[in-house]
Amino acid sequence: MLKHIFKRLIIGFLLVFLFACSDKVQLQPLTDNSTVLAFGDSLTYGTGTSRDKTYPAVLERHIQRKVINAGKPGEISAEGVLRLPMLIKQYQPELIIICHGGNDILRKIKPDKTRANIQQMITLAKQNNIQVILIGVPKLGILLNTAPIYDALAAENQLPYLSDIIGHILSKAALKSDRVHPNADGYQLLAREVTRLLIESGAIEIINSPT
Repeated sequence: MLKHIFKRLIIGFLLVFLFACSDKVQLQPLTDNSTVLAFGDSLTYGTGTSRDKTYPAVLERHIQRKVINAGKPGEISAEGVLRLPMLIKQYQPELIIICHGGNDILRKIKPDKTRANIQQMITLAKQNNIQVILIGVPKLGILLNTAPIYDALAAENQLPYLSDIIGHILSKAALKSDRVHPNADGYQLLAREVTRLLIESGAIEIINSPT
């Protein structure tokens, strides 16, 4: 009797494990000559470091694909929605990495408006058959917890998602240049985490150490 119960428990744990593994969002592999568009505000632009040490620049060296730094310091999400179509037309990326909304939070724009704007970005990408990765941005406060809208957007759109990396970086004095921006080490960690997510989601197969 105990053996049967034990076997059922083992099978149950295995099923939970398998379902958890299969629940990860998968992307189509990026072609070797693909372009990735890193889209956002100053966190993408790389405020706090030099251009060759921004997260898009480091990511490009990691994944050996062209990564366009489309970060614009000070931009709010409503402005980003207007800017994105031109960038899609210009670069025709296979993948867009969205890290936007930080300035909305700083300016205390209503979260529902930010969420709707980022949803428009995601929808526009999908309408153009472009894959999307989402990076969460933390709320104002001591704990730097990611704003709930990002969890919701990632779940509703079934996106590969980095939830807590920005908050983690900004909670470490050694990884930030000021209160709201990483330094070179922080951006390097962000690029590493994006690369890890690309590998886990099946978009790329290998990682190369940045120089």
